[in-house]
Parts: sequence; structure tokens; C-alpha cells
Amino acid sequence: MSFESLGLCSKLLRAIADEGYESPTPIQAEAIPAVLAGHDLLASAQTGTGKTASFTLPILQRLSQVNTARDRRIRALVLTPTRELAAQVEASIKTYGKYMPLRIASIYGGTRMGPQIARLRKGVDVLVATPGRLLDHLGQGTADLSSVDTLVLDEADRMLDMGFIHDIRKIIEHTSSDRQTLLFSATFSRQIRKLADDLLDSPKVIEVARTNTVAENVTQVVHPVDRHRKRELLSHMIGSKNWGRVLVFTRTKHGANRLAEQLQSDGLSSDTIHGNKSQGARARALDSFKRGKVRVLVATDVAARGLDIDELPHVVNFDLPNVAEDYVHRIGRTGRAGNEGDAVSLVCVDEHYLLRNIERLLKRNIPSTVIPGYEPDPNAEPQPIPGAKRPSNRRGGASRSYSRGGQNRRSGGRNQGRSSGGPRNGKSFTAPVVKKGAGSSAAKPSRKRA
Repeated sequence: MSFESLGLCSKLLRAIADEGYESPTPIQAEAIPAVLAGHDLLASAQTGTGKTASFTLPILQRLSQVNTARDRRIRALVLTPTRELAAQVEASIKTYGKYMPLRIASIYGGTRMGPQIARLRKGVDVLVATPGRLLDHLGQGTADLSSVDTLVLDEADRMLDMGFIHDIRKIIEHTSSDRQTLLFSATFSRQIRKLADDLLDSPKVIEVARTNTVAENVTQVVHPVDRHRKRELLSHMIGSKNWGRVLVFTRTKHGANRLAEQLQSDGLSSDTIHGNKSQGARARALDSFKRGKVRVLVATDVAARGLDIDELPHVVNFDLPNVAEDYVHRIGRTGRAGNEGDAVSLVCVDEHYLLRNIERLLKRNIPSTVIPGYEPDPNAEPQPIPGAKRPSNRRGGASRSYSRGGQNRRSGGRNQGRSSGGPRNGKSFTAPVVKKGAGSSAAKPSRKRA
């Protein structure tokens, strides 16, 4: 299948060709025609398989058929959970729409309201926003969503996790009931399907791969290690294997700062991304990492969604996430656009139950290897992890024990480290989308935001 066969206009095809893309990914091949046909959409695919283009391209195609020059009103709205993802989606829309006379903008927290208000007053055709900042503008009367034809919820499950459901319902009250709504995410829980029932009108459901899987070109491995030796092992691996660019995830902001300082003292150029840093500082850290000025970027889960970094070969879970689904998104930062990727998890005795939760989600064991010289103490006692819920002793949990040689006794070390998700053929990309007639449903109480 080619992009021409999807019915896209010549300006979009030219922009796609400029990026070197030759054929659509499975999610793009199914989603683009559905969006162009006007369907509401509930779409799930592995992270890194081009979801952004799946909604961006058809939105731009539809806007190309409207004379927006005389009437600069917000026609398409994309909601994202994080500032980084909002900026990235805006960049993708501008890339694909560069031959179109459209105005595209993003608004999110951590930056001044004044420049955003000025941009909105000039007129915007496509707006990308985080829910909290958009509500600020709606409250001040500086944003008008009455002309929105297409609403996209990107990474909808993450917005639900972050307690944005109440904000989303408030925002939807400002949009037309006659709209197209698109929900895109790498994972869909029962809560997300309930949200889709509330907000979508007879949606087309697209699942191009089993939910909660990782791309086949990502190799996963666990290295058991004592908690106090994790940083030493991480520095050893980066140095001995000559890793040039590494994204490392920690559980807390304080942990990210401390680890970056320690790695810096080990001679490894490092920086951080987390919620306590200003948006400008986060943008500078990410830019330095992409340009190779920083070797190690240490991040909390604020970077687990949406960061698209070309040729990122290594992702390390310095701490396992409290929520198993976040593991899928973290390691989805590598192995993108058909490239090979390595996902390494440093696991201490405190985290064995978190690892079991992840393996239960993936429906497979992750291969385990003990690095010589870093063997964990078999008598170490686990310590509680703040915010992590221990699972009940239900049957079916993957039991995990480590031998001195590092083989997983249960799997015998035969697992080759490949996940069961489908491979990606050729280069791909990402995008946004819209919805129809939801009306204002009764707002549910929101969870505390992370």
C-alpha cells in the first residue's frame, strides 16, 4: 500500500516524501481512511508505530478543503498529557502541513500566557494543548472552541492516569456536539473503553497489535543488582559498552537529580527532565541530548510518552515504574522507525513484585542476566517503595528467582529478549484526530494529578 492510495492530496504527499516515508504503517493504513470517512475512532497500536501521522494527515487533508484564510477559527484540537508531547505533536503537524497555508500552535504550562494569547488572537486552525493550560485560556476567554470539528485525545490512557478526565469533560462542553472524536493510545484499559463509550459516537475500533506489547525490534533484559550498586553498574555499562546516547528513567524527581549529579561525577555528561524544571530548562536538556552534547538524559515518567528521538539505541529503567503500563511506554522510546533498540532494567530486591506485574502485563518473562562483579546479596531484605502497591497473592503471577549464573530458573534462559509485537516495516510517523456529538456528560471526580 502507498500513501497515494489513501487519497491524500499532493501537498501532503510532497511533505511525506520530503521525510523519506515510502509506505504507511498498519495503524496509518487503517486509521487514515477511517478518519477521512468521518468516523469517530478508538485506535490502539504499539508505541513508535506512527500514531501521530495517523490522525495528523487526515486532519490536514480535511482542512485543505476548507478556506481557512478568511476565517481563522480553531477547527482541530489535539489534547496531550505532557508539554513535551504537545510540542512534538505541533512540530509533526507543521512538518506534514508545511505546504499548506495553515496556522498551527501549541499551548501548555510552564510558559507565559501572554505570547500564547497573542498567538490565539491572530487566529489558529489547529491547536495542540495540555488540558490544564487550555482551561486557563477558556476561563479567561482567550480561546474559543465552538468551531472545533475534530477533537483528538492523544495518549488518552495517560491523561486518565494523571486525573485529567474532569478537565477533558469541561473542555468538551466548549466544543460543538457535532464533532469527530479520536482516541489514540498505545494501551487501552477498561477505563479508557468506558471513556470512549461516553465521548465517541459509534466509533470504529482499530487495534493493529495486541495491547501492551513492545515492538519486536526492542531487546529486553533485566540485570539483578543491589539497590546501592545500581548507579555503579549503570556507569560501568555505559562506559564499558561505549553507549553514546542513553535515556534513563527514575521513579522520582529527586532521584533523577541525584543520579544525574552522580553520573556527572563519574565523567558522563548528564542532564534531567522532570516536572520541577521549567519548560525552557526541559527543552534545553532535550535539545542537548538530541544534539549529542549530553550523553545521558535522566527523566521521570514525564518523558515516557511522546518523546521521539531519532536513533536512541538504549533505554534504562534505573527504577522500575510503579505502574506496569508505564514500562511499555518507557521502552517505547527506543526501537522507533524500524531501528533496533535495547531496554535494560536494573532490578533490586525491592522491585521483584513490580517486575512480576510487568511480566504479567506482557504475558511473558523478561530474560535476566547477572553482571559479573555485581551479583545481588541473596540475603538482602526488601524495603517498601513509596506509592507502589503490592499485589495480592493471586495465582498466575510470574514467580521470579535468580540463580548465581543469572538465568531465570523459570524460563531456563531460553527467552531471546524479543517481544511478541509485530515488526515495523519502513519509516513511519505520528499524528492527531477529532470527534462527534458527545455533549456534556456528568463530570466524574478527578484523581489527584501526578
